[in-house]
Amino acid sequence: MSDSKAIGPKRIEPRTLKGFRDYLPEAMIPREWLIDTARRVYRSYGFSPIDTPALEYLEILAGKGGEETDKQLYKFQDAGDRWVGMRFDLTVPLARFVAEHIGQLGIPFKRYHIATVWRGENTQRGRYREFMQCDFDTIGTLAVTADIETVLVIHDLFHALGIDQFAIHVNNRLVLSGLLAKLGLGDKSASVLRALDKLAKIGRVKVAAEMTEMAGATAEQADQVLRLAEITGGNDEVLAELGRLVAGSATGEAGVEKLVSLLSATQAAGIAPRHIKIVPTIARGLDYYTGTVFETFLDQLPTIGSVCSGGRYDNLAELFTNQQLPGVGASLGLDRLLAALEELGRIKKVSTTAPVFIPYFDPNRLNDYLRLAAQIRAAGIGVEVFPEPKKLGQQLKYADRRGFRVALVAGENEFAAGTCQLKNLSTGQSETALMADGAHAVVEEIKRQLKE
Repeated sequence: MSDSKAIGPKRIEPRTLKGFRDYLPEAMIPREWLIDTARRVYRSYGFSPIDTPALEYLEILAGKGGEETDKQLYKFQDAGDRWVGMRFDLTVPLARFVAEHIGQLGIPFKRYHIATVWRGENTQRGRYREFMQCDFDTIGTLAVTADIETVLVIHDLFHALGIDQFAIHVNNRLVLSGLLAKLGLGDKSASVLRALDKLAKIGRVKVAAEMTEMAGATAEQADQVLRLAEITGGNDEVLAELGRLVAGSATGEAGVEKLVSLLSATQAAGIAPRHIKIVPTIARGLDYYTGTVFETFLDQLPTIGSVCSGGRYDNLAELFTNQQLPGVGASLGLDRLLAALEELGRIKKVSTTAPVFIPYFDPNRLNDYLRLAAQIRAAGIGVEVFPEPKKLGQQLKYADRRGFRVALVAGENEFAAGTCQLKNLSTGQSETALMADGAHAVVEEIKRQLKE
């Protein structure tokens, strides 16, 4: 008889795929804060929530975001031999959604959608293959008012997040399209605009070379397009120069006029001039944009890229319906913004959602601890009670590590006196509070400490 030990199942190494990640509580808590803030701002403008499937028929997604996006698309055949793809953004599924349900929705339809998307792109700082977008869009109107409101929402969102140093870069693809038509490059606009969108990354010489190679532009034509990119000055100066460049093109002149209206209206609505900037080089990489385009940059971290982008897409839904369903909107880059805020030291590391901690160190007082916790929660304040009696020092170390802000300490002496100690875990200072009268004094002292 063999005395060898039985061989158990092979252990699997716990790991995540490249570009994918787990979220520990200290990462998930600020994510939920940002999502809740975005949701609140979107709702304040009348946007309603929707959701769509993670998987769509491949024909719904393919060819909608450009050649590069198609390369990044996660696609496969399912068990029914159907070709399907994982959504790479929330705008293309929205176009399918409104085409399918517009009879029930009516127009204009304003929606927000906060959900995960997937792109098989190279990972970098603040960019992953699985990430969340926080979109808002207005469908069914060509009015520039909807474009203006998009800027207002972005502005209010960043202020609601406590961010004051940012700039919303705005352009209109009609300006670019008008200039290209004037130069005889109208039928090559997608290739030219994709090259122009890379100007900040690869520089003038390489962009000109790409325009020549991919769009067949002459050196003179490429130079004329790049002259637009070299316009400098304040918003009024930029708009005046754009007007001169596109003079004679009805399309280009319409684009400039829309930018003038947008700038005037947003300033009238209270947006400070430093928060909005006309940038003629913005084209956005996705092929479906047709008008106004937006990118938002943090003043202190411009190199991290745009953290809230979008634009107008007037033809996308027409791929799915004969009805014209123009749209405009933007998407907050949740993961990229969180990476930026963390780099700026704006994210506090905590792994608890409750600010108050009650140590359980008197084994005879469990019911009293639970009663106190219930009274504090009834006042709208989160409380965690430690699950088992241990030394007070051990429990306070646990509380400090998790990021609690206040510890309610009560032992036999405190209960006998009808009091407790409220310890501010940031300062180390303690205050005595009476536990009588439904713990009213306790609640008021906790509120005072939480405001500090």
